[in-house]
Amino acid sequence: MTTVAKIFETMEYGPAPESAAPALDWIKQHDNGRFGHYIGGRWVAPSEGQYFETINPATKAVLARVAQGSKADVDAAVAAANAAAPAWAGLPPHARARYLYALAREVQRHSRLLAVLESLDNGKPIRETRDLDIPLVARHFYHHAGWAQLLESEFPGFVPVGVVGQIIPWNFPLLMVAWKVAPALAAGNTVILKPAEFTPLTALCFAEIAQAAALPPGVFNILTGDGATGKSLVEHPDVQKIAFTGSTEVGRIIRKATAGSGKKLTLELGGKSPFIVFEDADLDSVVEGVVDAIWFNQGQVCCAGSRLLVQEGIADRLTQKLRARMEKLRVGSPLDKAVDMGAIVAPVQLERIRGLVEQGVDEGAKMWQPSWACPTEGYFYPPTLFTDVSPAATIAQVEIFGPVLVSMTFRTPQEAVELANNTPYGLAASVWTENINLALDVAPKLKAGVVWINSTNLFDAAAGFGGYRESGFGREGGREGMWEYLKAGWETKGVESGEWSVPVPRVAPVSTTPHSPLPPIDRTYKLFIAGKQVRPDQGYSRKIVTSDGRVLGEIAEGNRKDVRNAVEAAHAAAGWARGSGHMRAQILYFIAENLATRGAEFAARVGRDELDASIARLFTYAAWADKWDGAVHQTPIRGVTLAMNEPVGVLGIAAPDEVPLLGFVSLVAPAIAVGNTVIVVPSESMPLAATEFYTVLETSDVPDGVINVITGAKNPLAKVLAEHDDVDGVWYFGNAAGVQAVELASAANMKRTWATARTRDWLDPLQGEGREFLRRATEVKNIWIPYGE
Repeated sequence: MTTVAKIFETMEYGPAPESAAPALDWIKQHDNGRFGHYIGGRWVAPSEGQYFETINPATKAVLARVAQGSKADVDAAVAAANAAAPAWAGLPPHARARYLYALAREVQRHSRLLAVLESLDNGKPIRETRDLDIPLVARHFYHHAGWAQLLESEFPGFVPVGVVGQIIPWNFPLLMVAWKVAPALAAGNTVILKPAEFTPLTALCFAEIAQAAALPPGVFNILTGDGATGKSLVEHPDVQKIAFTGSTEVGRIIRKATAGSGKKLTLELGGKSPFIVFEDADLDSVVEGVVDAIWFNQGQVCCAGSRLLVQEGIADRLTQKLRARMEKLRVGSPLDKAVDMGAIVAPVQLERIRGLVEQGVDEGAKMWQPSWACPTEGYFYPPTLFTDVSPAATIAQVEIFGPVLVSMTFRTPQEAVELANNTPYGLAASVWTENINLALDVAPKLKAGVVWINSTNLFDAAAGFGGYRESGFGREGGREGMWEYLKAGWETKGVESGEWSVPVPRVAPVSTTPHSPLPPIDRTYKLFIAGKQVRPDQGYSRKIVTSDGRVLGEIAEGNRKDVRNAVEAAHAAAGWARGSGHMRAQILYFIAENLATRGAEFAARVGRDELDASIARLFTYAAWADKWDGAVHQTPIRGVTLAMNEPVGVLGIAAPDEVPLLGFVSLVAPAIAVGNTVIVVPSESMPLAATEFYTVLETSDVPDGVINVITGAKNPLAKVLAEHDDVDGVWYFGNAAGVQAVELASAANMKRTWATARTRDWLDPLQGEGREFLRRATEVKNIWIPYGE
């Protein structure tokens, strides 16, 4: 390895290379290139005295030595963040807004240093760091200074989560700092940031920016290190939230590690984004779009348009144009302002790219690369195009995270959508067509959190970014990103005593039905699947008894096969989401009407207060069904960015025990109001109100399969729902063991979960209904639509 001083002695540049001297001087000023952690507002040496080297990918030169974090270092950082949390959260919103504004100004003041440092550390071209990354960093702090100012008026009743652990990747090192830190600080949280092992330098430089902005000690802390450092941060009991951007494999590990801990979790994971080109598209614009989609940042982008889906009639022409453009791409020193592609971040990533390219060739795809050769002194890889790729091929399914494009063809828009959705991921997509009707028809059908029309890789602080399915959950940016760092104020009640952690046990009340000299007629309640009362697969039932031992009835004991049948019915009812909000509202009103007609019967079971609240709750979500609107985000483009609320899909719901009718209605109504279909496990101890309620559904025009009810043991059934790959989300209200089981099982396909052992006052509208439930029932899809000639 060469030394810092010799990095650029032997390199040749194109026109006007950027000077690296100021950045190298900044590195050497820190103990001759040795960096500790930033904890409690000061630099701290690692407790175990270990450091690792960070390397310049373009030259293989050592840039700096950086502290390796240990468990003791994590403990120290968490202690500092905890100590700073009350004062920071207690500041007036305007005071926090001033701090974020100061951070934005400091980023702008040091923009050239940050841009060069990022190129040195990551290997990406200086044009990208200078013209995109650093301006977006400043933009995020400006934007979130605004959210800090408006916090009390725009998020009334919500408070900071607390101490937040944030783990960021190496592909956008400083931009990820801004995406994570700005909303967390704006919401009043304190932060412990762990940058990627390969690229810690700009995050460490940002620590100095925080000092210059006079951010109070302990509000922002940095721990450097490898995966072991991140593991200790994730597992620390005093960290209330983890925000992670990285691979789906590591995201799965984090989901399992935090299961049952009560930690709030945001995961922005991998992608295999489709780039869909219809035959009427402007092919010259498409070619430049492809360059931005897959060869930007050497393809090391989670939302890279790595799957090119082309309508058959134009496939050959587009391939020829792409090859011609690839011949003109320039690969070389990241500090050369004329370079299109820089270096791959590290040898391990370069070997992964090479291995997957070789596998693509072995599996029969045709590989093409430009005729020119890459530089040999660093970790470079040429732009690569595969054609004749099978949709099931490894390179069409696995995230390569390099400058490799795989091309496939389609004939019809329906086939394009099917191909686009044919991966486990769902992060982003691009649609290219001159037909706006076609674009806006296709975009909502794509399982992706972001869709760009005739554009690609557009980002802004005002528009949320995040994925569906195995691309993770949660959003970063915009109003939707702010919710990830807040919690309802009522949730803090009783936390210290732990009184929230165990739901109040409930059993059926003493029966008030007069005794009859005649023997009772047997009543065994069946399951409710696909609009019909059906017998359970295993044929077993369980008795439901009152507190004085009288048998009220028997319920079917559902099992895994019954869940499978219910999931099939729920998927078959997917047309429910395509209906209008007005239609769903009318059916919810009709359910309430029919429930009220049988009010005396249900009041005898659950009490008049619970009945009246259930009817009112149905009215609430009937009212919301045609009013849960999206938004047009104020992003700085010539066009519009539409934020659409979409249903999660098939939801599994395990209702609370303590309010058998109201708990059932309070969860089912918001879910179906926005277009989800549901499989519900009602109260285990008092299910008869729910089993009678499905007789109300039978008379209320609810389409078959929209609401399915499976009775039985809550925790085993909830676990089966969480394990099912065709269930898109699970809501669980029960005990701590059930929460942990659901969250662990959900990691298999990274489905969304809302699992809690905290009791709610379901009769209180503040806790039992409202926007929180609607947010949980929807995904936000941002569709970017540029316009103009």
